Amino acid sequence: MRVTIWADGRIARGDRTRAAVLDTAIALATEAGLDGLSLGQLADRLGVSKSGLFAHWRSKEELQLATIERARESFKELVIAASSEVPLGVRRLWALHEARLVYITAEDLPGGCFFANAQFEYNAKPGPVRDRLAEILREWLALIERLANEAIAVGELPPDFDARQLAFEINAFGTATVYLSRLLPATKAASLARTAVLRRLRAACTDPTLLPEE
Repeated sequence: MRVTIWADGRIARGDRTRAAVLDTAIALATEAGLDGLSLGQLADRLGVSKSGLFAHWRSKEELQLATIERARESFKELVIAASSEVPLGVRRLWALHEARLVYITAEDLPGGCFFANAQFEYNAKPGPVRDRLAEILREWLALIERLANEAIAVGELPPDFDARQLAFEINAFGTATVYLSRLLPATKAASLARTAVLRRLRAACTDPTLLPEE
């Protein structure tokens, strides 16, 4: 039993260390790009040996894919899980958008949203990294569309409401916030994106009082 407990503790510490390294890789990728991410660059940032990292990821592509998965986990925790605590319907849609804006503008990611940056970078680079980024983007759009359809089902959006169109718009407003908030901070892009989606939802909602006023 003692051996098992010791082994479990060692595995847990290893998992925490790996997650911390990948969190650094996420932040670094928003600065230097996912393609610019390398074991050597990451080792320099962390102040550790490259050989120590090489034991976890045998190639640059393995590191990139692991960084994507860690970013996906973080996004689920910070954005999707937070919004899931809100009642089903337009309020959950709104909470999802607000949570994403918080994620995008967080100071611990120098370049803003990891996924928006990586998707721009890899939209014309075929291969496993691009494929995984595209799959995650499809998941994100499908989530927004599903929440919109659920809002229709509970009567908070009209039956003929276009859920797919809303998913495109919400994603587009958030994506625009990523680069505008960094390149042109005076535009207050997050505030503009917040207002745009709030107006859209309030205009369509069967009971606008479910949502905050501007």
